[in-house]
Amino acid sequence: MKHIKSYHSKEIDTEKGPLIIEGPLTSRELSNYEFHSDLNAFRPAPKQFEAVKSIADFEEGRIIIARHENMIAGYVTYLHPDPLERWSEFNMEDLIELGAIEVIPEFRGYRVGSHLLKVAMMDDYMENYIIISTEYYWHWDLKGTGLSIWNYRKVMEKMMAAGGLTPAPTDDPEIVSHPANCLMVRIGENVPESSVEKFDQLRFLKRHQMRK
Repeated sequence: MKHIKSYHSKEIDTEKGPLIIEGPLTSRELSNYEFHSDLNAFRPAPKQFEAVKSIADFEEGRIIIARHENMIAGYVTYLHPDPLERWSEFNMEDLIELGAIEVIPEFRGYRVGSHLLKVAMMDDYMENYIIISTEYYWHWDLKGTGLSIWNYRKVMEKMMAAGGLTPAPTDDPEIVSHPANCLMVRIGENVPESSVEKFDQLRFLKRHQMRK
């Protein structure tokens, strides 16, 4: 499947000035900007910027950013699931994962995460994909936000809904290990029924394996 990427952008007003939401961007385009030091939820910011740029160069990789002037203040990544994850089991070309989403504390409260997802979905080509996001409470910034696990889950669900992702059941051991964890899914309008059936097998892999 040829991965076509169509650029989109929108501007949102904040008390700190306008924030540009744009993408997908290439690694070369990303290199024109600075990456905020507070974008360090997964690894130190300079290393995370390198990781983000490498994803941008994957054929299926997509990076949407929130930019204040020359500074990247938030981003979301899309790429094929990690080869070590169950979601790569069937090597589905039309399955991509929302791998990471981060916004610096300074711009929280402006629904930047929701805007990042909305701009990503402006691209009609996303209708060719099943998009998943695996949500684990131990990745959530409970301390920084002061939210309880369940209130954070509500906020996260609302944000994901802006991109059309909704909770879906699964028997994945990590997800079922805590009731706040969940699998979020969006099935594009152009995804064939055969892919949906294969994805259903992936969601309930244990059941599928037991039938063999």
